[in-house]
Amino acid sequence: MKYTNLGEFIQALKNNGELKIISHPVSAVLEISKLTDAQSKSPLGGKALYFEKVKDSPFPVATNLFGSQKRICLALGVENLEHLGDRIREIIHMSPPKDLRDMLGMLTTAFSVSRFFPRKSRAKVPPCQQVVLKGEDINLFDLPILHCWPQDAGRFITLPLVITKSLSTGKRNVGMYRMQVFDRRTTGMHWHIHKDGSNYFNEYRKAGKRMPVAVAIGADPATIYAATAPMPRNVDEMILAGFIRNAPVAMTRCLTCDLEVPAEAEFVLEGYVDPEELRREGPFGDHTGYYSLADDYPVFHVTAITHRKSPVYCATLVGRPPMEDCYLAKATERLFLPLLQTVFPEITDYWLPWEGVFHNIVIVSIKKEYPRHAQKVISGLWGQGQMSFCKAIIVVDETVDPKDPDQVMQRLVDNFDLTTDIMNAQGILDVLDHSSPFANFGNKIGIDLTERISGEPLRNPPLPVSRPGIFTEDALLSGIQAGCKGVLSLRVLEGDSARRNRILVLKVQKRPRLSGSYFAERLLNADILLPFNLMLFYDSNVDIRDNSFILWKLFNNVDPGRDVTLSDGRCIVDACKKGPEEGHVREWPDELSFD
Repeated sequence: MKYTNLGEFIQALKNNGELKIISHPVSAVLEISKLTDAQSKSPLGGKALYFEKVKDSPFPVATNLFGSQKRICLALGVENLEHLGDRIREIIHMSPPKDLRDMLGMLTTAFSVSRFFPRKSRAKVPPCQQVVLKGEDINLFDLPILHCWPQDAGRFITLPLVITKSLSTGKRNVGMYRMQVFDRRTTGMHWHIHKDGSNYFNEYRKAGKRMPVAVAIGADPATIYAATAPMPRNVDEMILAGFIRNAPVAMTRCLTCDLEVPAEAEFVLEGYVDPEELRREGPFGDHTGYYSLADDYPVFHVTAITHRKSPVYCATLVGRPPMEDCYLAKATERLFLPLLQTVFPEITDYWLPWEGVFHNIVIVSIKKEYPRHAQKVISGLWGQGQMSFCKAIIVVDETVDPKDPDQVMQRLVDNFDLTTDIMNAQGILDVLDHSSPFANFGNKIGIDLTERISGEPLRNPPLPVSRPGIFTEDALLSGIQAGCKGVLSLRVLEGDSARRNRILVLKVQKRPRLSGSYFAERLLNADILLPFNLMLFYDSNVDIRDNSFILWKLFNNVDPGRDVTLSDGRCIVDACKKGPEEGHVREWPDELSFD
């Protein structure tokens, strides 16, 4: 299905029973967020929400529009997200023409692809400019912009399509960067250092020129999604939107700056960024499930607000998975697999678990062809685009479905050799990674779970297990508490003596003189725990019986260089919060909560 604008998509959600209408008045400060969070955490992503009456604003609000498998497929016009990758694969795998007939076929395809390029709107008055506000009429607080989480620094625009243009090439970029509202006419512009918007900003800063910026809020779903996609630099996201829609995006020129915006947008903010002006922005409850810390970012000055006659304000809430952004990320995972395979043809599939919040872990399956092939893939991915921010990479054979956690866990338990299968590195990390002692940089880990082939050194024999199966969890807890203060509870995650790896999870209470090194030393030296060669310990507020929760904490809180202790074929992992006494001098952010 092709959608011209957001309204058509909302109607489609209603027709398909995917829209819940909230008719009583609600507040944009926390209340909409609480309701959205509860819906996002409902089975299968709940429903999209449409708030008809928002206090102190004349405009309705829509949230959780893409927050389920059904809705993201409906949004992108496919029955299955794999179909997006299949369309990309057809273009990539076009063979050179063998004769005139093949050449004509290729020309037809080329002309078809050109239809995806954005076009100028033919409307005399584009829908996004039916109402125009300038000068004293500009007031961002008239929009129902959400205050999402209790410790947020204020209201944030969370689903903006930020449009910029390179000063040197004239190429357009459409990105999605949160925007904190400072006052009636200014917001923050939170583009990370590795984003194209930031790259273009640096061009204007070096030239000493103001940077024109336009922000569209609410558009057809393909256009909204395209702004989130990790497109190569200087490739227009509007082409991707046209490709998904099978129709070009109609664009119109702004009234107060030299940029084009989607003509069917609900709202448009026009303005500029002064390259010499920075302001403290944040904190903000982010998709990691933690507050991202306050820092200095550029300031966006609004010179005009335009909108449709009856616009809908479109917003998203991010936080600990599962949330709406998980489904947007899943679309990216499936869409970009064929492109990744053009660089790494040995990759058969990959999976970014939600608990890894998109940049903390990826599991890759490969067709293994030569010794240390897995290590080559790990190194290559760490040098490839957005994959370079990934903190942990696990490689399995093509016979293992990387999207099946049970299959991956079985390989981890049966294959993983702590002494031979770990690959350590250092490199760039996502700006939102809080576990590293350094901002934007830190330790990485690669794990090879593939089967050994000829020419590779064999894995070491498993450690012998004395007195297998003799201890219950209660007996283990009593035994370890006698020699290790601060252990509150434990869970045997994998205790079969026939497996290579036996895994124990513990809950501890850190306090002065009971740091991570204290627990690591005593747990490794406790005779009663000798049957376990892989142990993880967590803070006292963690439910160690919740598999998703402990994985989320593991992927978020662990720096592989500081928090992983290896000793004689055994391993301790500290997944707790860190502080200065443990060498973490950066501020550790709070976990998101409405309570």
